[in-house]
Amino acid sequence: MDLLIPINGRRQPLYRQIYVGLRARILSGELDGGKRLPSSRDLADQLNVSRTVVLLAYEQLEAEGYLIGRTGSGTYVSKGLAGEKRVRAARAHTRFELSRFGAFAAGRASEPAFPDLGPQGCRYDFTYGEGDLWSFPFARWRRILLEQARALAPGAEYSADGNSRLREALCAHLKRSRGVVCDPEQILITNGPQQALDLVARVLLERGHQMAIEEPVCKGMRDVLKAAGAEVFPVPVDGDGLIPGKLPSGARAVFVTPHQFPTGAILSLARRRELIAWAAGANALIIEDDYDGEFGCQGPRAESLHGLDTEGRVIYIGTFSRTILPALRAAYLVVPPTLIGVFSAAKRLCDSHNGIFEQEALAELIASGLYERHLRRVRRRNAAARAALLEAVHDHLRSRVIVTGDGAGAHVVLWLDCAMSEEAAIAAAAARGVRVAGVSQYFAERALRPGILLGYARLSEAAIRDGIRQIAAAIR
Repeated sequence: MDLLIPINGRRQPLYRQIYVGLRARILSGELDGGKRLPSSRDLADQLNVSRTVVLLAYEQLEAEGYLIGRTGSGTYVSKGLAGEKRVRAARAHTRFELSRFGAFAAGRASEPAFPDLGPQGCRYDFTYGEGDLWSFPFARWRRILLEQARALAPGAEYSADGNSRLREALCAHLKRSRGVVCDPEQILITNGPQQALDLVARVLLERGHQMAIEEPVCKGMRDVLKAAGAEVFPVPVDGDGLIPGKLPSGARAVFVTPHQFPTGAILSLARRRELIAWAAGANALIIEDDYDGEFGCQGPRAESLHGLDTEGRVIYIGTFSRTILPALRAAYLVVPPTLIGVFSAAKRLCDSHNGIFEQEALAELIASGLYERHLRRVRRRNAAARAALLEAVHDHLRSRVIVTGDGAGAHVVLWLDCAMSEEAAIAAAAARGVRVAGVSQYFAERALRPGILLGYARLSEAAIRDGIRQIAAAIR
């Protein structure tokens, strides 16, 4: 019996190539169950390889149940394998019943993973979400990572809650920077803010529960809540942020960004107190996503909602994606004391732990003071960039746009006060080498007016001015 098995010069071992070739023929039905194979010596002669190589392939196939060796008789294909493969192939298009979550995910399968940020490759990129890479101390960060890799012991800490040193460092930093007073045990490190919100949804929401969110809001946040089966109730925002008087009475929780995304409105102190009072009266929770609370530019930064909470009704979400690198995928939850146990257990069910090196490096970055010095540099750069942007908008756009979000963070929104559509404005800007994102994609319903979102953390002041001039020409 001759067996044609392709042998090439790839780095894959010869025995592995023979194993793969024979296995494929068995599963395809080319070699029927019960069929006798050539002896190892004969097959070695056919393929011009060592007999030892063929023996290794045969032994692997026997160990996995594809072949049966019979002493004094030879080597045979196991029965039943080829027929089962043909049945599986015939049923390759079988449809399976999905869970509620699976059905929701299937409905989103054709949608892009991230919001449409316009065409890439533009000279002036105003898309939002990237950190200030110019100010970050990469050289020191690399040294810290290398030091942690060298120091990693066999008994290193693997905790789903997060590295204890990082949680202690974060606890001290949040108290100084954001007015968040908590114990290290209340902090859980997550793989990005999306996982943090997913944990909140899994632990607190059941199908049919009402959840209030801002309108507009990041689409990923809305989808996480809908996937959990929650009845999502949009609450409008204005120049002072979310309007507490519009909150539904039956909501179990409200999701809020104190520096509202995407409009940029800052939640006023009066509104913050009103939200805290609403949560107490409705026996509800507040999910505070303080995604860029470190970046206040004009005067003192507003205190977090968590800092005003005296009853343990605020779950605080923070992230390093904005302050350091989006690719770092490191965020954290600060949960009320009464929820520590359940959130810790829920986190263990999601994953066993986050990256060890990154957590140790972050702990060192914060404890050494490098992180806070980096944030001060970023705030100064953001303030200068913001001033340049607003000056350029005043000089070149004036009455054609309305600006919101000019008090904090690293982005503003230009609401078009003209007849041009949002899509046309984005396309016209791209034609002039400027990449911007539309605001309407963040609304569940139709946006009141077209707008474009401008992130400026990674642009120089000169590039910002030039980019605004091109935008002005595009929407003229």
